[in-house]
Amino acid sequence: MRIFYLQVIDQNYKVSSQNNVLRFVTQYPARGSIYDRNGELLVFNEAAYDLMIIPRLAVVKDTLTFCKLLKIEQDVFVNRIAKARNYSSYKPSVFLEQISKEDYGYIVEKLYEYPGFFFQSRTLRKYPLPVAAHVLGDVGEVSQAELDRDAHYRMGDYIGKSGIESFYETVLRGKKGMKVVMVDVHNRDKGSFQEGRYDTAAVTGVSIVLGLDVKLQAYGELLMQNKTGSIVAIDPATGEILAMVTSPSYDPNLLVGRERGRHFNALMNDPRKPLINRAISGTYSPGSTFKMINALVALQSGAINEHTQFSCQGQASTPIKCTHTHISPLKVKEAIEHSCNPFFWNTFRSTLMNNRFSSQKEAYEYWYEQMRLFGLGQKFDTDIPFELSGNIPSKEYFDKVYRGSWNALTVRSLSIGQGEILLTPLQLANLAATIGNEGFYYPPHLIRSVEDDAWPANENYTAVRNTGVEASHFRLVKEAMLNVFEGEGGTARYYKSPAFQAAGKTGTVQNPHGKDHSMFLAFAPFEKPQIAISVIVENAGYGSTWAAPIASLMMEHYLTGSVNRKTLEQRIKEADLNQ
Repeated sequence: MRIFYLQVIDQNYKVSSQNNVLRFVTQYPARGSIYDRNGELLVFNEAAYDLMIIPRLAVVKDTLTFCKLLKIEQDVFVNRIAKARNYSSYKPSVFLEQISKEDYGYIVEKLYEYPGFFFQSRTLRKYPLPVAAHVLGDVGEVSQAELDRDAHYRMGDYIGKSGIESFYETVLRGKKGMKVVMVDVHNRDKGSFQEGRYDTAAVTGVSIVLGLDVKLQAYGELLMQNKTGSIVAIDPATGEILAMVTSPSYDPNLLVGRERGRHFNALMNDPRKPLINRAISGTYSPGSTFKMINALVALQSGAINEHTQFSCQGQASTPIKCTHTHISPLKVKEAIEHSCNPFFWNTFRSTLMNNRFSSQKEAYEYWYEQMRLFGLGQKFDTDIPFELSGNIPSKEYFDKVYRGSWNALTVRSLSIGQGEILLTPLQLANLAATIGNEGFYYPPHLIRSVEDDAWPANENYTAVRNTGVEASHFRLVKEAMLNVFEGEGGTARYYKSPAFQAAGKTGTVQNPHGKDHSMFLAFAPFEKPQIAISVIVENAGYGSTWAAPIASLMMEHYLTGSVNRKTLEQRIKEADLNQ
């Protein structure tokens, strides 16, 4: 009766006695797909296979034939056998990863000749459009550090390495399952053990929707070809990033499959540095685009008002000369339109010498905190990996540099966005959104929604952040920025679109390593902005020559769905500024 019970009723002993012919195969889930704001598919999955090995059972009598079958060199075979044995002689590990469907069909027919080897199905990422590589990121084999950090992974698993793939890894990866398979002595699959009683199904990863507009993204990458720099476009009403272009870039499909390592090394050694996301990792002096913030802080502190006037003697002005010839004296609105350096030096000095503060250093601390309220000199702390904070110098920094003895004249370069100030293109685009919103912004972020009701929305992305500056001051600055496009002497007047009103500000930023950077920030439509944008073209000269027309074309493309200014578009597309 006991024998009958063990052999027929209690299956535990039967499983134990047959372990040598059972194979436990991990069922890898398909990663969640990624879509743009309009439902356009950006990333999906394609079937692939990993060749697994159990070293204790592995038998390869003819290594030359085996290597030809797998299309690998003999030294690769030796190294991979050694790696598998170092991991475990009893546990399965990946011998050859990411084999295509075509190669799989050919290899599997002959695999019975090689005991200890078997296939495990999985998926590879596929990018139908070769754009937004830095935003989407890539997936690669898990490292030892990642194995130590998260028990979910095993050797040979894949994990998001950068971008959205990395930040939303726990959402996208799904849940692994397990299948118990019967295998005969010839290494042939005989089907599920006990009709799948012990199997667990894999759970597909959750799909996500980005705020990205892929058509706008692709258009931006087209305009920036053969140029070095970036474009960042934001929806001011939500903080969603509409486009994040960095140039030079690369096709995200290069970092997929067995050639990923070779392609990554080639990109890493490319002197143009295409792996750098300049939109979030590039830091620049903001130049004249910073003048609006200095005006806003001065207005809010009471250091100046809309009727305050300062004179300008052009090239003869001291301690900062002017680069433009224009009317004098000027009020704040005209000063922004004409980008008058002396006006903003006097504005900055008035802020630091404001009688409401006990000292210039106390006034500087007020100015510094206002910069922080604008989101400058710090990360936004959203779903944008590897974002740099830029730099707004603190009082403590200047105390150290000048041994406690400094004043407005010492740090006068800050008045025109030079000196120690460094901002990222993302921060500049957010500045444009903040001005368009008349004093508030939503932290810039990539996610729009997740197809899973159980996933909570991140309040950090939806909570409004106020600058503390009155809306009336922003309206004054907005009107000045409108004249950049609409005014008779506006620096972007030649790029005005007949389809909408836009407001902007040019910047020609000094570059100690070469030709000046061309910079522009803008928002449109003027009354209720739907897009805020920053453009930086490195070593390209005046902001009005390259950055301004690119921004204008991008806004037209987004707001109207097409571009009618074909001559301007062609000039930008054909320009090679990397020569």
